[in-house]
Amino acid sequence: MDLNKVLGVVLAGGKSQRFGQDKSQVKLQDKLLIDYILSEIINEFHEILIVANEPINFMNSKKISITKDFKTGLGPLGGVLTAMKWIKENKRNYKWISTFPTDAPFFTIKELKYFYENIDIDKSKLFFIKNKNTRHNIFGLWSLELIEQLENDLLKGERKIEVWADTIGVKTVNIDYKKTDPFFNINTKEDLKKAIKILEND
Repeated sequence: MDLNKVLGVVLAGGKSQRFGQDKSQVKLQDKLLIDYILSEIINEFHEILIVANEPINFMNSKKISITKDFKTGLGPLGGVLTAMKWIKENKRNYKWISTFPTDAPFFTIKELKYFYENIDIDKSKLFFIKNKNTRHNIFGLWSLELIEQLENDLLKGERKIEVWADTIGVKTVNIDYKKTDPFFNINTKEDLKKAIKILEND
């Protein structure tokens, strides 16, 4: 897969209601949560876009740009469409976007490379990672050819990423792991405590 045609996108526009504050700005062992995912993917892409609606801190890199959701309240699908619109508005030549959450500190470049190596881009316009019967809808690869349908469906009121993906016909890549769950995500303060323990025992 030609990653020169892919824009890396970190979706940081969520309200983090269950956590009680912006998760991306929480520190885990003196490192911002958003920087865990950024540091893993930064060398894989020519450029990375963060979609965030409030000013946030993140690792310093000329590769990273930041933009707000084109319209708030649309959830992750709104963030995906925002990234697609950003590509068009800024006249970039990317054909795909690869999306990532801010709250998965154990995801590594190893999983990302496996994901790309096992994608047949002729089979679909949308791909998600799957693990142990769980589909991880934020770890996705989205064709820019979906932009018009995505915008139309969002304006009609479709907000659920899993429902929309099933309608499109998403393909999945199954990734197994042996030790630390690379898809463990931090939704609550209890999850943060678990993550700290994982790092201490690693």
